[in-house]
Amino acid sequence: MASDTSRPEWTAPRVRETFLDYFKQNGHTFGICKISQETPPPLFAIPVKRQSPVIFCRSAVGSDSVFTNAGMNQYKSIFLGTVDPQSDFAKLRRAVNSQKCIRAGGKHNDLDDVGKDSYHHTFFEMLGNWSFGDYFKKEAITYSWTLLTKVYGLNPDRLYVTYFEGDEKGGLEPDFEARDLWKSVGVPEDHILPGNMKDNFWEMGDQGPCGPCSEVHYDRIGGRNAASLVNMDDPNVLEIWNNVFIQYNREADRSLRPLPNKHVDTGMGFERLVSVLQDKSSNYDTDVFTPIFQAIQNATGAREYRGRFGAEDSDGIDTAYRVVADHVRTLMFAISDGVMPNNEGRGYVIRRVLRRGARYARKYFQVEIGNFFSKLVPTVVEQLGGMFPELVKKQQDVMEVLDEEEISFAKTLDRGERQFEQYAQHAKVKGDDKLHGADVWRLYDTFGFPVDLTQIMAEERGLRIDDAEFEEARLKAKEASKGQKKTAENLVKLDVHDLGKLEKMNDVRKTDDSAKFGRENITAHVKAIYHGKNFYESTDKVAEGEQLGVILDCTNFYAEQGGQEADTGRIIIDGKAELEVGDVQVYAGYVLHTGFMKYGSLSVGDSVICEYDELRRWPIRNNHTGTHILNFALREVLGDGIDQKGSLVSAEKLRFDFSHKAAVSDADLEKIESKSTEYIRQNCTVYSKELPLATAQQISGVRAVFGETYPDPVRVVSVGVEIEEILRNVKDPRWEQVSIEFCGGTHVQKTGDIKDLIVLEESGIAKGIRRIIAVTGEEAHEVQRVAKDFEARLDRLEAMPLGPQKERESKQVQVDLNQLVVSAVRKAQFRTRYAAINKQVLDGQKAQQKLESKMALEAITSYFDAPENKDSTTLVVKLPMPASAKAVSESINHVKSKLQNKSVYVMAVDPEQTRVAHGCHVAKDLGDKGASASEWASVVSSSVGGKAGGKGATSIGNGTNPDKVDEAVALATEYLSKFKL
Repeated sequence: MASDTSRPEWTAPRVRETFLDYFKQNGHTFGICKISQETPPPLFAIPVKRQSPVIFCRSAVGSDSVFTNAGMNQYKSIFLGTVDPQSDFAKLRRAVNSQKCIRAGGKHNDLDDVGKDSYHHTFFEMLGNWSFGDYFKKEAITYSWTLLTKVYGLNPDRLYVTYFEGDEKGGLEPDFEARDLWKSVGVPEDHILPGNMKDNFWEMGDQGPCGPCSEVHYDRIGGRNAASLVNMDDPNVLEIWNNVFIQYNREADRSLRPLPNKHVDTGMGFERLVSVLQDKSSNYDTDVFTPIFQAIQNATGAREYRGRFGAEDSDGIDTAYRVVADHVRTLMFAISDGVMPNNEGRGYVIRRVLRRGARYARKYFQVEIGNFFSKLVPTVVEQLGGMFPELVKKQQDVMEVLDEEEISFAKTLDRGERQFEQYAQHAKVKGDDKLHGADVWRLYDTFGFPVDLTQIMAEERGLRIDDAEFEEARLKAKEASKGQKKTAENLVKLDVHDLGKLEKMNDVRKTDDSAKFGRENITAHVKAIYHGKNFYESTDKVAEGEQLGVILDCTNFYAEQGGQEADTGRIIIDGKAELEVGDVQVYAGYVLHTGFMKYGSLSVGDSVICEYDELRRWPIRNNHTGTHILNFALREVLGDGIDQKGSLVSAEKLRFDFSHKAAVSDADLEKIESKSTEYIRQNCTVYSKELPLATAQQISGVRAVFGETYPDPVRVVSVGVEIEEILRNVKDPRWEQVSIEFCGGTHVQKTGDIKDLIVLEESGIAKGIRRIIAVTGEEAHEVQRVAKDFEARLDRLEAMPLGPQKERESKQVQVDLNQLVVSAVRKAQFRTRYAAINKQVLDGQKAQQKLESKMALEAITSYFDAPENKDSTTLVVKLPMPASAKAVSESINHVKSKLQNKSVYVMAVDPEQTRVAHGCHVAKDLGDKGASASEWASVVSSSVGGKAGGKGATSIGNGTNPDKVDEAVALATEYLSKFKL
């Protein structure tokens, strides 16, 4: 590509500063629009050294927008005349900034295109200048042309402009004013082009400020008339700047209404402008991205970025470079502006971006996911922190969030990919070219795979996704979810009016739930039936699939409270009716059982059997008592400063949140597990009794949740000491060595029922708040069994002799270790041990490669050093031992640098006897006679298979037919005979 003109070096920072300085010199204010996520209009701070965040109120620009995807969003209240007249924002007349924009969701979504071409980004900067009822078309056009041609020095012959051609259907006249103004500044008439509503009438959403626009396009090639290529998606004729003349508002009925004032809203793509000024054909070839590419290479050890696209990027690495570099910028700006990855709205957009990038990183760069993106953060901060200081301020927070999210995804990535492979294989066996929509939904719902990620994986396997089937599965799940939400909103939650009605019902009393501490079914009587927003005498008119609530005179169901999940089960009249209970809540003493009528009907006064799910409550009991023991052990190990901040007791696990300033070390976690196990092994009886609150509070060492309001009397649970003994002297210091807590939950009878307590995870959830997740009972035994099996696997790996088999097994062990669900302490030990084993493997690889290279060099040098070969300038040799491609490559490099007058072809069979490594160097003398390295290598490849390639006088190949090496030696020797040596 010919250079545009002789210009000074335009680094990315200089490009940005030049733009900002130019408009500041022309009376524009540089500042930030602090965009609220609430409904009041934004406020403009003057002047400050940063830009507006990439998040904003949905109501500002339409319901599909969750990020700033265009610069005008922040100024909408000025355009509409709704800005607070007393605010600084209302006094603003001219502004300039570089707006942070994300297009990864909603109407403007570039996520699927990132990596595939040279210019799409999910995050980009939009350089913009603004006029709020001040100047209009004449000044805007003059500013644009002057900056581009005089300041930046772009060749006017390469610039093309467009204007709005009008829309007869919409009653809009052509914008001849803009056309004539472009002529007046010196644009040739054949470089001024009309454009339609799509290209030259700018709107953001279905409603809001809008108007005709005038674009500036640049021809990267030059020396031609490129007018026919404008707005034709030609990568070499691209739009760089858009001047929008805001003069209308699109109303709800789609009509256009003139605004009180006329405004100018311009946007110039920073990354595109930099590529133009640096004379690069791709945004990714500029210094906006090259430092990030270098950081990626440093973090992964991958080959350098080569700028290949599509089929030319056969190994996918260049695409991965672009995806990761783009995505880390998006993630950093979004998180630094307060967007936390989650499963809703913009939080899910960010989670999708991260998981998409993480999968690219792991698949193409072969890196372990867990702290990959955070390694790139310092480079981005160094690049952009001066312009966007929030990146500097939030750097550590962003890194921590990225690590947490990566670690979270890493836990499901392997499993999800394996599940995907099963789905893909099933499709292939059936002869389908698509994944079933229900499978795609399950990958999302169970493993957290965004649909676009599954789409990429499917394309890699030559499969497609049936969007209709997926949508059907999604809607089915959504409908089920809607039913649950409807039940929770309209049936489960009794409000004050409902409770008032219950109080007035003569035969309805507060529910006696004392049986919840027992373990037997009980008989109860129906006292009230709640459906919709009313109480009924029977359920005979409740449609199938509808939920209802039932209040009984007594119950053995545990209602959700104190962190313990509610029981599930059945309320039955044998042979006549069954209510499947899915949730139990307590309201002012009334216990409401909600669920679906599976068959029959219930009436007020019916005698029913209450049957909670014992198989579910059993592990809940284990986990609840385990939580008490864990709380005790935490204080014993970490000190009395530990306060409970929350808990969850479910059938699958227990979760305990507590105050602590730092992460709990592996050594302390081991002590905590040991203390817990010691307590459990004593098989202590668990005692409980209701005591006067004032008395209970005097018990030495009693645990309670700070700030919690407890009933009077309060239930006290003691693990190992009878309540009556405690009451003999409540202040006895011995009780500090016993787990004693205020608790209304269900517990085991003896601690031996718990079997074991294993801590699976320890993490931070907020500043000064830590979280432990643990399992007990059968789950604890299972993770111990898994740990034992894995330890035996490490034993076998360690004992294996060095070689290819051990190398393969080591890689698989690493993969399996990352997703291993075992004790956090054991997993840390496994990681340490694996690191030592893997070091031996890597050291062995290096030693073997060194030996192979040494022997390869000796084979070459010994030949040329022999007296009988002193005049020889060529050698074709099969190495006498197995060798890797590295040995061949190093030997060729040695010949190239040390034996410059020698032409050599080296071949070797790899240690596994599956492939052939080969390579050659053609000296200048031989090359002058017509020999070429590529031709020579092609002769060899014709025999051993595979491919070969290289540059100039060197070529390296990899063949697939090791049994053809001798034949290849003969062919390579025969090739030399064509030249008179």
